[in-house]
Amino acid sequence: MNEIAYAPTTGVRSVCETPLIEASDETLEGYGRLVDDPAAFPIEIVRWPASGWRPVDENSGDQGGVAEGLFEFWWRGDTLYARNNAVGDSYLFGWSRWPEEAAGDGPARPRERALIWRANYHPDGGQLFHPRNGESFVIPLALPGDDVRPQSFVSFRCDGGRGLYIHPGVWHGAVVPDADHAVFLDRQGRVHARVSVDFAREFDCYLAVPLGEATRQI
Repeated sequence: MNEIAYAPTTGVRSVCETPLIEASDETLEGYGRLVDDPAAFPIEIVRWPASGWRPVDENSGDQGGVAEGLFEFWWRGDTLYARNNAVGDSYLFGWSRWPEEAAGDGPARPRERALIWRANYHPDGGQLFHPRNGESFVIPLALPGDDVRPQSFVSFRCDGGRGLYIHPGVWHGAVVPDADHAVFLDRQGRVHARVSVDFAREFDCYLAVPLGEATRQI
């Protein structure tokens, strides 16, 4: 795997558990929506912000377009890795046990949760994840706002029959597949700006994403 984009922060021994709910257009209100046909679904692009009192000209500042490619996620040992071929980045997203005890290579091991160390949002555009082979997955999301906290996140279970689109500004952690390896079509704004939160550094915890059946709906 290529060099990872972020070195993970470790060394903490507490978690913030996220509620796990079924993804639907109702439960995803404000976060995004489920998508049947990724080719026909428009990706929101946010106009470049003005730096002063003069506005950005109409028909400018939103012409970067959409990047598209395969986003691969896989477990090695107890560690979740990913590669976003649409933007050329690789990641270490989390672990199924404390990172100091987690195997980083070898066959994927059984797991009941993922411990996620960071999340981000894209201010320049939305993002679509569509499973290539019907892979089910869980993803933690939080509504926009830079004062986000671990308690702001909700984990959504997607059964793999449809894709998931998230609006610009919506916080998202890693896609956590149920399978040992999963491939998604990824479509997102080409500028690919990222604003991040480091749970371990900022809040002395990891975000715990359960991988069982959804326990409730909101």
